[in-house]
Amino acid sequence: MTANGNKYGLIMISAMYENGGNTTHRIFDGHPQLLTYPFESQLGTATVADYLHSTVPFRYRWPVLPMEGNFADDFELLYDEELKCRLRVPRRSKFFDADLQMSEEDRKATFLRLLEGKQRTRANVVHAFFQATFDSWKNIKRSGQEKAFLGYSPVICMDSERILADFPDAHILHVVRNPYSGYADTKKRPYPLSLERYVWTWNFQQLMALTYRQRYPKSLHILRYEDMVADRKKALGPICEQLGLGWSDTLMYPSWNGEKLNSVFPWGTIVQATTEANIATMNELSAKEKAQVKSIASVMKKQLGYDDM
Repeated sequence: MTANGNKYGLIMISAMYENGGNTTHRIFDGHPQLLTYPFESQLGTATVADYLHSTVPFRYRWPVLPMEGNFADDFELLYDEELKCRLRVPRRSKFFDADLQMSEEDRKATFLRLLEGKQRTRANVVHAFFQATFDSWKNIKRSGQEKAFLGYSPVICMDSERILADFPDAHILHVVRNPYSGYADTKKRPYPLSLERYVWTWNFQQLMALTYRQRYPKSLHILRYEDMVADRKKALGPICEQLGLGWSDTLMYPSWNGEKLNSVFPWGTIVQATTEANIATMNELSAKEKAQVKSIASVMKKQLGYDDM
């Protein structure tokens, strides 16, 4: 039982864009002690408005609920684009082929039932959001050992204080990848960020993660993507211990609903999670681009052990 009296704890994966967050999410997918959200759990609401609002999209933030409202409206406010798209207009979803047996109507009804008689707090809404998803997922594979929800929302470490205020027992696992490979993969998007904006945002994300790890060492954990792909067990063994999980050999491969994936795509841009692929991606950049990345990221690269790249 958690500090909030809930049966399941909460673990949120965080990562700068193209830093391996989706890959890590899929690697933890089959862990028998986790209820893993099927896609990105984009919990942000359009009511998020603070000094960070112009830095990253609101959908990747921790939700802000309006003072006036009701649970039915709150369900709609939670952005949750990937799952809502898959359920509402499946043929327009990049996850159309994923074998997901779930009804949006059932999920919302379950969400509202879980909140009957409860106070309208953000913690109650977020917990019901996760619980309703797993309760209405008809073909989810369960082990009977589950102890925590696992969600992934890019850059969510920015809201670590809000997450821990709502869920004192929660863990945030922040994944970092070298900015050369990250930017090279970002360039493949239809509307990529400029080099300057990408690398400055990368810097800011890592600064916040390092700061929060200093402030909340039992709750915020940092995992280097390069370490994970070089030696899965060596990198993830200590992480599992920090998260209160045992080791599982399912961590040796990515999966979705326990089914092994040959490629993380379309869950993320990283196709093959290997050291060789990571280096090859980095070397897609021109010498000029590498020099620009090196210049802008010089301080944070050193802090995270990438100074020799």
